[in-house]
Amino acid sequence: MLPPVELLKSLIAIPSHSREEKQAADFLENMMLSAGLSPYRSGNNVWAVALGYDEHRPTLLLNAHIDTVRPADGWTRDPYVPVVEGNRLYGLGSNDCGGGLVSLLHVFCRLCEKRQPYNLIFLASAEEEVSGSNGIASVLPLLPKIDVAVVGEPTSLQPATSERGLMVLDCTAHGKAGHAARNEGENALYKAMDDIGWIRSYCFEKVSPQLGSVKMTATIIQAGSLHNCIPDVCTFTVDVRVNDCYSNAEVLAVIKAHLQSDVKARSTRLSSSHISLLHPLVRAAEEMGLIPFGSPTLSDQALMPFPSFKLGPGDSARSHTADEYIEPDSIEKAVDLYLKLLDGRNIVF
Repeated sequence: MLPPVELLKSLIAIPSHSREEKQAADFLENMMLSAGLSPYRSGNNVWAVALGYDEHRPTLLLNAHIDTVRPADGWTRDPYVPVVEGNRLYGLGSNDCGGGLVSLLHVFCRLCEKRQPYNLIFLASAEEEVSGSNGIASVLPLLPKIDVAVVGEPTSLQPATSERGLMVLDCTAHGKAGHAARNEGENALYKAMDDIGWIRSYCFEKVSPQLGSVKMTATIIQAGSLHNCIPDVCTFTVDVRVNDCYSNAEVLAVIKAHLQSDVKARSTRLSSSHISLLHPLVRAAEEMGLIPFGSPTLSDQALMPFPSFKLGPGDSARSHTADEYIEPDSIEKAVDLYLKLLDGRNIVF
């Protein structure tokens, strides 16, 4: 198998936008075969299970995603041509999350060299950037029971032990049309404004130590088509970032109880996630001098019904930006850090 940085360069050169990951998945599958692994494949998801699987042992999942967003405006170089300048490797997906992907694959191979006190699975998943149905959600039912996962998202090599969930709400305020000059009708726009005022000011009671409060933001509004007609319908959209104190369903119920508008969630499947700070892997990370934190950004963790945390090379602030890059030496550091954290380690309470 290619060294981690060279492997990442090869992946950058293969466009792998969400739902278009086949070539990158083919390449990864071949790399895994060349390393003596026996990969499994479902769609554009590729995974391997370490030899000696024992259902009586706990199972650790190493996960990172293959797909990338499309290039943002403002790139000053070809996003599919990997270029190293100083300590920066430029290329689409280098930071999010190619660095974590190649690091975890190499760590998986290294950990497989001797028997670990746990079963080990490596999964390169598809459609993460769009939370697609053919991504990790389609693969988890095919895997053995997972006890804990490490997700290789860019976290500057610090453990993100909690992550906000996401709901997008489509809301509709109803009124009654009338002539604006005669004070007729019921203004749906005003009703929507009252609801948006509540969204702006309401504070959920439970505050997460790492993630803070539930955050609600009105982002889109549409009403009326004539200057002299009272609008009878006003639609607006609300972005809701849920902390780890609530389920999406609980937050949705509170919102529906307070708004006069009709409220429909596009989905409630992208839940907040967290892992106990007392988990052996988190405690081991702290003993290594790492500092747990709460992540505001979404990942495949939202679809994992088991404890997990994010830990990977790169900086989340560089994700989805023009001229995306990662420091090559951070990839080498990530490999060393993962091995120190995971090799021979107890992974359950």
